[in-house]
Amino acid sequence: MEQRRINVAIAGLGFGAEFIPIYQQHPGANLVAICQRTRSRLDEIGDAAGIQKRYTDYDEMLLDPEIDAVHINTPIPDHGIQSIKALKAGKHVACTVPMATTVEECEEIVRLCKEKGLTYMMMETVVYSREFLFMKELYDNGELGKVQFLKASHQQDMDGWPGYWPGLPPMYYATHCVGPVLGLLRSEAEYVSCFGSGTIREDMHGFYGSPYAVETTQIKLRNSDLSAHVYRSLFDVARQYRESFEVYGSLKSVEWPLIEGKPLVVHTAKKPEPEIPGEVECPDFAKLLPEEIRRFTTKGVYDADEHQHLSFAQGGGHGGSHPHLVHAFVKALQEGTAPYPDAVQSANITCVGILAHESAKQGGKIIYLPAFTLAE
Repeated sequence: MEQRRINVAIAGLGFGAEFIPIYQQHPGANLVAICQRTRSRLDEIGDAAGIQKRYTDYDEMLLDPEIDAVHINTPIPDHGIQSIKALKAGKHVACTVPMATTVEECEEIVRLCKEKGLTYMMMETVVYSREFLFMKELYDNGELGKVQFLKASHQQDMDGWPGYWPGLPPMYYATHCVGPVLGLLRSEAEYVSCFGSGTIREDMHGFYGSPYAVETTQIKLRNSDLSAHVYRSLFDVARQYRESFEVYGSLKSVEWPLIEGKPLVVHTAKKPEPEIPGEVECPDFAKLLPEEIRRFTTKGVYDADEHQHLSFAQGGGHGGSHPHLVHAFVKALQEGTAPYPDAVQSANITCVGILAHESAKQGGKIIYLPAFTLAE
């Protein structure tokens, strides 16, 4: 029996435009509407993609009964409230990271999903990147042995980005490094301790009351003997863009290259010392996807560099994750299953960052994750 297609609307057409042809070509989805505040931009994309339903008002779009689900790609401060509005309107939600900027918004999203029986998925690119999928395959096959430690980083120069970015506490946007350390074992954070380090230039201190150039967090995994280490920087740190993830096991360990575009390094236990490390070209995982969207793991939507969204260009294409994200969301809605990360898991990942910044302000104080971020 053929499954019903999911009718999707995309809100936000900067980064969001990357997903238009993926939804259009996914065999389980219909892209029925787009939303953008700027009419000229809305019409430019709508005309190019052949989309008839166009909204400049997000609230008006939510009244459309044809729409089953909304994929939100708007600025970070809008994620929480727009997700809440969509859930209250009876729409399933996929939202780019982070889930929200307050613990309270995260809790309301979790509550609404349970109350209304709706699906929420935070569209975390790293946990669907080819590098992560490679390490997950090693873990699932038992090749890593016992996992002993996890580490991740996300360093990026945010100068020149939109107005809400200057002075943003690094851990407020930590999902790209928190996601993989929790996602590999499908773990949850139990508590965090974070320290701020260094100082960004003074003219940015007033926006969020945060002076830190780098925030570094230790995460204790729930019901586990494991901890993970993550660190973030956004301004005034000389570093190429890097979203790294490393896993250390008893049989094999995998480390991210220091320079983007280089091979992963796999260390194998009990080999002679010169032979322990070896460079590995990460395979692509398009085989996991419907044939119609496989090409999007290695090709961006835009074929001209000047048209690429900055996050896509700096992030090296996000590891081919975009079609995997779309497929995970659509498949979950068609089958009535929970995507990864679902509302509770997304809240746990996001609240790690929010609470880590609070810990840094209190000199590294241990702060526990709230109960609503933990599986029952």
